[in-house]
Order: sequence, then structure tokens, then C-alpha cells
Amino acid sequence: QVQLVESGGGLVQAGGSLRLSCAASGRTFSRYAMGWFRQAPGKEREFVARISRGGITYYADSVKGRFAISRDNAKNTVYLQMNSLRPEDTAVYSCAADTTIQGIYEYWGQGTQVTVSS
Repeated sequence: QVQLVESGGGLVQAGGSLRLSCAASGRTFSRYAMGWFRQAPGKEREFVARISRGGITYYADSVKGRFAISRDNAKNTVYLQMNSLRPEDTAVYSCAADTTIQGIYEYWGQGTQVTVSS
């Protein structure tokens, strides 16, 4: 069983930066691919970023060049550095763990609110 706890959300002005953290349980953290997703009110949840077990990263086009996902396996933590934030980035951001060999995110955190003001 994997537990994920996000932190670091808050209110920031457009153009500002924020770093989200996701702390994971388990000694097999390094075996998981990790992802960040977001969901705004009334909208579908959308993919933001992914980091593989080997550290390869992949981003949604909407955040490329602005966001960076990273992981610290010694701390069982994945991060999302968000720069040049826009009001459209406002959403609840959730961390997820892919412990399968099928590309399925089995475990999800509770989410942390990010609000970007104009």
C-alpha cells in the first residue's frame, strides 16, 4: 500500500513561482513512476508531468518550459517546480504513483490547491 501526501500549494500572483512536494510511503519508492495531475472546478482532470523510474520526464504541452518534475528517492519525495504561473494554472494538484507495468496510476494523494491571481 502506498500513501501520498501533497504540500506546498497556496496563492501566488501571475508570473510567480511555487514548489509542490509529494511525500510517499514505502521502501520501494524508487520503483514507481510518479505523476502530477490537476483539476479545475467543472473541468476534467488533466495530466501535468511524469517522471519515470529511471528519471525520464514528460510534460503536458501547456506547462513545457515552465514546470519541472523531479524526485529525491532518498527522501521518498517527488516535486513539481512551477514557474511563470498563469491564472489558467489554478487547480487542485494531485500526486499519483504508478506501481504497475501497465502505466496505470494506482495511488493518489488528497491534492493541494494552487491559486494564481491575475
